[in-house]
Amino acid sequence: MALVMGVDSSTQSCKVVIVDIDTGSVVREGRASHPDGTSVDPEAWWTALQQAIADAGGIDDVAAWAIGGQQHGMVALDADGRVVRDALLWNDTRSAQAAADLVAEFGAESLAERSGLVPVASFTITKLRWLRDAEPDNAARVAAVALPHDWLTWRLRGFGPAGPGSPGGADLGELVTDRSDASGTGYWNPATGEYDRDLLVAALGHDVVLPRVLDPDVYVTDAEGRPVGAGAGDNAAAALGVGAALGDVVVSIGTSGTVFAVSAQRTVDPTGIVAGFASADGHFLPLVCTLNASRVLDAIRGILGVDHVELSALALAAEPGAGGLALVPYFEGERTPNLPDATASLSGMTLASTTRENLARAAVEGMLSGLAAGLDAVRGLGVPLERALLIGGGAQSEAVRRIAPQVLGIPVEVPAPAEYVALGAARQAAALLR
Repeated sequence: MALVMGVDSSTQSCKVVIVDIDTGSVVREGRASHPDGTSVDPEAWWTALQQAIADAGGIDDVAAWAIGGQQHGMVALDADGRVVRDALLWNDTRSAQAAADLVAEFGAESLAERSGLVPVASFTITKLRWLRDAEPDNAARVAAVALPHDWLTWRLRGFGPAGPGSPGGADLGELVTDRSDASGTGYWNPATGEYDRDLLVAALGHDVVLPRVLDPDVYVTDAEGRPVGAGAGDNAAAALGVGAALGDVVVSIGTSGTVFAVSAQRTVDPTGIVAGFASADGHFLPLVCTLNASRVLDAIRGILGVDHVELSALALAAEPGAGGLALVPYFEGERTPNLPDATASLSGMTLASTTRENLARAAVEGMLSGLAAGLDAVRGLGVPLERALLIGGGAQSEAVRRIAPQVLGIPVEVPAPAEYVALGAARQAAALLR
């Protein structure tokens, strides 16, 4: 029995799965929490990874491994491999003005063509510009920039600041990444497969070491000589884990909602609505993110005083269209469309339409309509969408599963709940052994 390890180092926690490559079954797993906040010492991730591996029974019997992780986070390293400052995560918004400055300097259309992205505060390029402007002394110390999963891969392979846990030493040239995570930086060109050094320098103020971008079938090794995959950003790893193929669109309903399709062609969207990411398997992964997803259902469930099962039953007891009751679900503003100051609204209220059942139905339809707008944006760039794969906590609602095909307008499948990011990393590792 050959075993591989897949890791999901997410915002909230680190999950490890040990998988039998012959059957695809998870034979062991482990987990450890990450600290809260949008600015985190990466050492906390390293500690959590070691704890999760121990919780999974260790990896002495593992033949290969790969790490998937949260995208965009800025891990700045000095020449000795030490972390310069706490990493700014994807959800840290202090670089919003830096994003606006970059767009003003280069133009949205040029940036979309050169990097596949129009900068917003989530992306690494904006965090580097913020560092240059807000902490120039720290910016001057930066010798390399990595993303969270790049840095963890480097550390687990045996590299890092001098010490007993780093037999490979602080060799910054051994930093590696993959196409999917590189495509979320804002300074990598999906068309050429090369870093755009001019954009990097415009952000940080000087050139630095960046992780080598490995092709899907290329691997490095750890201190034990085991193959190590390039890893992937969380959405790309989830696409691998769920088995998404050309023509598929993954609709993930969590705290936020993401819509990402597997495309044979690169997409460029100067409006910035669709991020032109690359996939982990050599294709492309155009992605739309909404701020409002499962918390829409949480809000209405709280108003009605029911649990999620009861909310689902109420929604299914109402007719499609909720008797004219319509919920625009922008409870926290919205990213798609870009309306950060928007609020939610409920319309179509009459004595006949204002029932508990219709309110529950309107919540489900409103949330799904926000995601459907993401599908429309991706489809508008010429990406064929034939099947939706519904994942995430919100997909466990029976009402969501049954109503989704009507709102999304394409066939919907709901894979069994699983740690798809970690499983995607494990699938990548398994491919290295074949």
